[in-house]
Amino acid sequence: MSKNKDSNIRINKVYTRNGDHGKTSLIGGVKVDKDDLRIDAYGTIDELNSVLGLCISEINKIENKKIKEETIKIFTRIQNELFNLGSSLSRLDIDKESNFPSIKRVNIIKLENEIDQYNVKLPELTSFVLPGGSTINALLHLARTICRRAERISVTLMKRTKIDENILPYLNRLSDLFFVFSRWFSHKMNRTENLWDPKL
Repeated sequence: MSKNKDSNIRINKVYTRNGDHGKTSLIGGVKVDKDDLRIDAYGTIDELNSVLGLCISEINKIENKKIKEETIKIFTRIQNELFNLGSSLSRLDIDKESNFPSIKRVNIIKLENEIDQYNVKLPELTSFVLPGGSTINALLHLARTICRRAERISVTLMKRTKIDENILPYLNRLSDLFFVFSRWFSHKMNRTENLWDPKL
């Protein structure tokens, strides 16, 4: 997160009672209903970030130190990027000159490089994959589906108002990365992938 005065946040009190009547404030002070589509969008990003916390906790149980450190570093970076993305969604002013944190094109390229890096090591798929086989696999599929929901909500929001142009590509790539990692962890842990059998 940027170390400038615009993005520094101090939380001295957990409750304020300001939202007791179903309203909340965006960055900049504009009040909206708590079920506003914009709130739904960055609330879903918050949900996704929480599931990533579960993923990191599960990865911490892996004995292989290299795998553990390598992947936790990636997921911790993504958690911070999701906070930046949520910050962008929580304000109406998306001026590119703003000092507020946001998703950049370089963040999307980083995800693409990681997708290519980890996917090349995986066996070719012959069917759709079912979540499961290990806790980390199932959690990453949960993260993937929440990410897709965040993407769908953001698409609807984009039809009504302007949002940062990097948000949708980032969420699209991120969901793909979660899918790749769900398979990658199964492969590294010698777990058989659950493949869809339409005859069952």
